[in-house]
Amino acid sequence: MSIKLGIIGGGQLAWMMSDAAKKLGVELIIQTPSQNDPAVSIAKDVILSVVNDHYATEVLAKKCDVITFENEFVNLPALSLLEKQNVCFRPSLSALSPLLDKYEQRCYLQSLGLPVPNFFDFIEQENIADKITQLGLPVVIKTRRHGYDGQGTFIISELAQLASTINHNQSRFLVEKFVPFTKELAIIAARSVTGEIVTYPVVETRQKDQVCRTVIAPADISKTQNEEIVAIAHKLLNSLQFIGVLGIELFLTNDGKILINEIAPRTHNSGHFSIEACATSQFEQHLRTVCGLELGKTELNCASAVMVNLLGYETSFDSYQKQRQELAKIPQSTIHWYGKTESRPSRKLGHITVLLSENNQQQIEGIIQQIESIWYP
Repeated sequence: MSIKLGIIGGGQLAWMMSDAAKKLGVELIIQTPSQNDPAVSIAKDVILSVVNDHYATEVLAKKCDVITFENEFVNLPALSLLEKQNVCFRPSLSALSPLLDKYEQRCYLQSLGLPVPNFFDFIEQENIADKITQLGLPVVIKTRRHGYDGQGTFIISELAQLASTINHNQSRFLVEKFVPFTKELAIIAARSVTGEIVTYPVVETRQKDQVCRTVIAPADISKTQNEEIVAIAHKLLNSLQFIGVLGIELFLTNDGKILINEIAPRTHNSGHFSIEACATSQFEQHLRTVCGLELGKTELNCASAVMVNLLGYETSFDSYQKQRQELAKIPQSTIHWYGKTESRPSRKLGHITVLLSENNQQQIEGIIQQIESIWYP
């Protein structure tokens, strides 16, 4: 008998669970707002509704055994009423609760003794300039909820920029000290219903305008730094009693220290390389964890892998067939095209992963340059 899994959210992260679902005999039932969302095409059943509509989630719950999440844009207080009626959410709502608000997430990490940048909460405008001066410019200002792919994140290098940023964005903010880093890193980790934990190789991520552009696996870091990041993942997953896959974004500072940037309580862009580069993709791993199955292996099956996001650079309805055909000629490459009907600047339209037989930095940089010269005009 197959497991019926409900997913709140129908974007590309849910869409990429399709192959694993077929392999494991899991039926996917999706709650998503638009018939055009990527995961609609692979779902056994679809409830068309916004992701924070708990009435729609109540309908979803009647159709499935377990409910999981593709994104963080959910209404936890409303969902808690369903949890009290024995609806099974994995990860649990209590595991999600400290993570959805960026300020509360940062406080939670700090309470566990995990390394984070200096920060404070900004609610009232009074004394904000004094607080920022004490912290030291530049600072990063982030909306506490619903920011992703650079949305709701602002780097402030002088106080004159502050008023326009705050006034144009009627939100509560997290303010943090800008971290001068040598690398941005990430790790995907998973925890099962029995408390078993597995981690994927630490990767280097490269952003442009706060949107992830490239992921390199494995990251070129020391053994000690790698062990520290794995230990962070274990401590966090166990503290939360988390069931599922979780992504942790980190900074490597100029003096070699590790700081946590953000936690994503779901599958994550930094783990897409795992579809081709590991025996068990992050998407299969997530299904295994939330469905109570045995966890899969996470080691690389190649010397290194490069994942490049294919980001929109214009507003159009083009399917970019010509560029995709050129990209497909790159040896050991696989393209994932998300089937979105509209392109707009910085929108993730797809990604390409290239497997390499050696871990050679020059070759890696060459592959990245080749992909981007084909993709971007």
